[in-house]
Amino acid sequence: MPEKVLVIGSGPIVIGQAAEFDYSGTQGCLALKEEGHEVVLVNNNPATIMTDNEIADTVYCEPLTVTSIEAIIKKETPDAVLAGLGGQTALNLAVEMDKHDLFEKYNLTLLGTSIQSIQQGEDRELFRELMDELNQPVPESQVIASVEEALQFTDTFGYPVISRPAYTLGGRGGGITDNEEDLKELIHNGLKASPIGQVIIEKSIAGFKEVEYEIMRDVNGTCISVCNMENFDPVGVHTGDSIVVAPSQTLTDQEYQMLRTAAFNIVSALDVVGGCNVQFALDPYSKDYYVIEVNPRVSRSSALASKATGYPIAKMATKLALGFQLDELKNPLTGTTYASFEPALDYVVVKFPRWPFDKFTGADRKLGTKMKATGEVMAIDRTLEGAFQKAVSSMDQSIPFIPEDELYVHLKQPTDLRYFAIVQLLQQGESVEAIHKETAIDLFFLNIVNNLVKMEEKLESALLDKKLLQIAKVQGFTDNKIAELQQKTPAQIKKIRSEYGIKPGYKMVDTCAAEFEAATNYVYTTYAGINEIEPLPSNKKALIIGSGPIRIGQGVEFDYSAVKAIQSLRNLGWTTVMINNNPETVSTDYTTADRLYFDPINKEVIESIVEHEDIDLIFTQFGGQTAINIADELDEAGLPLAGVPIDTIAQLEDREQFYDVLNRLEIPHIPGSMCHTMEEALEAASSYEYPLLCRPSYVIGGMGMVKVENEKELKSALEHTDARHYPIVLDQFMTGSEAEIDLVADGHDVFIPEIMEHIEPAGVHSGDSMAIFPSTNLSSEVKETMKKYARQLVQKVNYHGLMNIQFLLSGDTVYVLEVNPRASRTVPIISKVSDVSLVELAVKVLVKDPDFSLGNEKQPLIQKAAVKYPLFSSHAMPELDHKLGANMLSTGEGMCLGNTVEEAMAKVFEHLPNPYEDEDVCLIEAASIVKGKSSTLSFSHWIQTKEAKVYMNDGNSKDDSYKRIQALKSGVTVFTEPTTFNAYIDSLAYDPYQPTPLPGNTKKECV
Repeated sequence: MPEKVLVIGSGPIVIGQAAEFDYSGTQGCLALKEEGHEVVLVNNNPATIMTDNEIADTVYCEPLTVTSIEAIIKKETPDAVLAGLGGQTALNLAVEMDKHDLFEKYNLTLLGTSIQSIQQGEDRELFRELMDELNQPVPESQVIASVEEALQFTDTFGYPVISRPAYTLGGRGGGITDNEEDLKELIHNGLKASPIGQVIIEKSIAGFKEVEYEIMRDVNGTCISVCNMENFDPVGVHTGDSIVVAPSQTLTDQEYQMLRTAAFNIVSALDVVGGCNVQFALDPYSKDYYVIEVNPRVSRSSALASKATGYPIAKMATKLALGFQLDELKNPLTGTTYASFEPALDYVVVKFPRWPFDKFTGADRKLGTKMKATGEVMAIDRTLEGAFQKAVSSMDQSIPFIPEDELYVHLKQPTDLRYFAIVQLLQQGESVEAIHKETAIDLFFLNIVNNLVKMEEKLESALLDKKLLQIAKVQGFTDNKIAELQQKTPAQIKKIRSEYGIKPGYKMVDTCAAEFEAATNYVYTTYAGINEIEPLPSNKKALIIGSGPIRIGQGVEFDYSAVKAIQSLRNLGWTTVMINNNPETVSTDYTTADRLYFDPINKEVIESIVEHEDIDLIFTQFGGQTAINIADELDEAGLPLAGVPIDTIAQLEDREQFYDVLNRLEIPHIPGSMCHTMEEALEAASSYEYPLLCRPSYVIGGMGMVKVENEKELKSALEHTDARHYPIVLDQFMTGSEAEIDLVADGHDVFIPEIMEHIEPAGVHSGDSMAIFPSTNLSSEVKETMKKYARQLVQKVNYHGLMNIQFLLSGDTVYVLEVNPRASRTVPIISKVSDVSLVELAVKVLVKDPDFSLGNEKQPLIQKAAVKYPLFSSHAMPELDHKLGANMLSTGEGMCLGNTVEEAMAKVFEHLPNPYEDEDVCLIEAASIVKGKSSTLSFSHWIQTKEAKVYMNDGNSKDDSYKRIQALKSGVTVFTEPTTFNAYIDSLAYDPYQPTPLPGNTKKECV
């Protein structure tokens, strides 16, 4: 066995490759360490728990390129490489490493599935040939390398057709089309998206059932099916955008066994070692099926399957890659069964995607084979009705109302609103048969939804007796919803429940349906059946509230803070209880907390858990805006919240109170007003000069925040603002630069590791800005002023815990822009680069650890420079102009380290070409002064060339927007800020190939 293993992560989060690979990668690293291997990790995502220095022995936040990987290999001399847990990024990188002979050159072993098997599974032509050999049916298809070949295919087989580029994730570059014009663009973009310039075009089989199997296979050829899942939506909607049910509900046993056997045969023929995902299309009117695709790696669905069953797929896959067999590995969840035992479920699971259309109101909501969801929620219950209701409740969104004339639009062409359109149509009396005819969604699923609609009708009209209330709770109706339908208050419904003796029970996820003894701590709430979970024994018990589904503005960085909080509390002797509903995350790994409740994050559920477990403290600082927004309700219910009182949070979140605090402290702030109605906002605007910043309250990621240039734009922004996000804040827009501080406070003392400095000017959301840590350009006077203001604020409101403060620097004045009274997006970056866990310090403050004094904490000596940069999922929504502004657009972030800022910056842009070497790679069309060398071709000519790689355009016209969109569709990197573009040009003079590990618990110090 190898002594040292290089693990390749998945990099920054983009649509199609999100936190599920952080979860899988973390499990893999820990499994390797458990077996005694030294682990070297390369992953340039700073937001994840995977890149925490406790997960691997040495962590590199370096570019995921062959050149960068080779530099790390030279320095670390590993024996083996594990690439099967890092999504498509790591798998593609392994193939590239093989092309460059790195495995042979450095005598490296690729653990798990071989390069040949990866290529057979990912290369569309090789895969189709293998399916033919196995007599496994695939749709009529052709592997093509040009638009002309695609047109020839449609001449023969007609429309609609599906395009699937090779070696891509989340359907990137693919789609469905029924006309020649769209096909030309689809194939052009698909060929660019594929690393090998290959697309498979196939006759559409939209309308078939889509079914997935998660398979595990060991080196001896033993296979098991960990989980099979059935999509609510038929083929034609990407599985990442589909509602998914596990286990399958509408398959006959014969169909289930037929597809399971086919999956085993395919995975065995590919000689997969570890985890593998196989997707099928099943004709609902016969037993005919097609193989859609195979992912010869741990996939997006693997995290869902792991959480749905309790079977730790990534951990087992890692050990299988080391050569272990399924029948010699024990399932750690049960402690009694072996990994060769197929999980059995005595409950049902529903996954709902979480889309970004609440932020991107101008995006195309239509769903197809290209994934658009940023995250997902999972719900567990004993009934499918209950699981559907829990999933909707977990979305952290208000249920939309769809105008009547648009309902069938969402049925005919699937959108994110299709489920809610179905509900509304059923409420209006439409039949399930008519909806089935339009959607091809199985009648079984539609009848489940109809059951919920019928129950709503009963709750509106009938007396709430014990039987009706019991059935309603079994079907997942919340006290709030029942109260609304019964025209009562939630408190009245709770009282009636209590009188009837209707209380929630708690069931375990144990992989064996209670067939064997299991020591699991993974549970869910249900009203179906008796309680089987006793409270945890403890005299100090903490509940940590998670952040729910990943969305733009609230990503995996909040899961990092939640996990670090759990670890810190456990180290201090606390028993920890976690509540979250995101199947992608490490916080919902059953090994993270002492007990995991996989449930919706709402007052009713939290209150029942607190009562059942006798919780001493509830932590809301680590779960992003989701946890902060629910704190008020929990406080009103008399629940024990850790940290500052609710009125202190209001002083910092409510703009009127916040400005009042700043005024009393004589701290400068941007002129602005709090407006409770549209009329108030328009009146307030008349006292300021445009442009103005219009921002809703109690949101994250700048959702709904816009820069408005005139009254017309302001009216439009206000009309699109959800009522729950009033009051609106109107601020005078000011030019300048931005910086921010993350701190820990105990009411008096303040610990600030250093200051983070933004590269882009004010007006660009901090989540979309590149940033340098620690700051190098700010004067000592400015830094001291920022720290002074921070201390004054903390002491004024007696703040305890984590806080993020954003500043605007204009001329000689330092303005406080806003305060976030919680863990922020940048906490993981600050903690990792400074080698000081801010969350750990905050936890010690919040629990009043008698052995800890914040005032004694020493300032860290930060010897390396870090550059944080945003990642945009423009491939998923190419119809949008991603010009930077006040509304956050990025789905993830990356980070690179260097001995200097220039060295770190060179790594950030290492993947981009040098226009001084070939001017046609770059086209500059900028109103501002920028550096660099530009192609002399016109845009329309340049964008068609294979050299086109980088485009700079900061214009505000419709033509500028159109050009940026066309460039993004062609896979070109687009810059919209001169400061960012100049940073790229400046970086070309520096060497990006000096690997720099994160400080901390590493086996090898940086030289």
